[in-house]
Amino acid sequence: MRRTIIQIYEVQKPKEAKALADLGVDHIGSVLPSSEQWKNATIRKTSQVIRQAGAKSGLIPLFKDPVKIFQAINYYQPDFVHFCEALSPFPGNRATVVREYDALLSLQLDVKDRFPEIEIMRSLSIPQAGMGQMDDIQKNILHFAELFAPFSDYFLIDTMLGGGEQPVSGYVGITGRVCDWKIAGAVINWSPIPVILAGGISDINVFEAVTTLKPAGIDSCTQTNAVDKSGQSVRFKKDMKKVKRLVEETRRADQFIEGEDFAAEPIHTKRI
Repeated sequence: MRRTIIQIYEVQKPKEAKALADLGVDHIGSVLPSSEQWKNATIRKTSQVIRQAGAKSGLIPLFKDPVKIFQAINYYQPDFVHFCEALSPFPGNRATVVREYDALLSLQLDVKDRFPEIEIMRSLSIPQAGMGQMDDIQKNILHFAELFAPFSDYFLIDTMLGGGEQPVSGYVGITGRVCDWKIAGAVINWSPIPVILAGGISDINVFEAVTTLKPAGIDSCTQTNAVDKSGQSVRFKKDMKKVKRLVEETRRADQFIEGEDFAAEPIHTKRI
């Protein structure tokens, strides 16, 4: 049976990680906010609890120092490390991206060489729908995918805000907004490695996302966070009711796709 990967991010405490695994979350990721705070015993314990619960542990380092990144990987021993630098697909930024690409590729090669057992997830930045030059933007994103695919184990599609800074400067993610699903679909259909869809994914839209685009996985952070009294998302704190509904809707989508596939088979080849 089809099983879409369910990935939840910004999980920093063991108790929360165990609760997510019990709900059926497959990938549970933690974040290292800075190179000065890369070593955190609680997050290390969180990674251990995730693996003990049968889920995969992920780690996002929000810094670029290769030595600190190697130290962090060695300390936490995650199942996968996730690099989410904001590689701009906008045509006017091409020269800058070319320069950044060499450093990012070199880092991934070094990680693979030092930690061959650890998988690498690479974010691809996709803007929201309705912007100009979308054909050129899609072409650039597919070019990035082609360059990184041989040195990555997963792609994660996430939403890049246009015309301004991202929520975390230099990195893509935690916008709570949906990206252009047309471009996302093009990446999913082309990619030789599994693609996880992020960007505003919630229990409300995950059924449509999975049944329409059929990604290998979905990722939710902002839309499964707890909210404060003003309705603002609270980072590093999950709402377990939202996560439970997300898991249920994802599995409902899997069953729907399985039913479609079964119905589409010729009668003489249908499973019994």
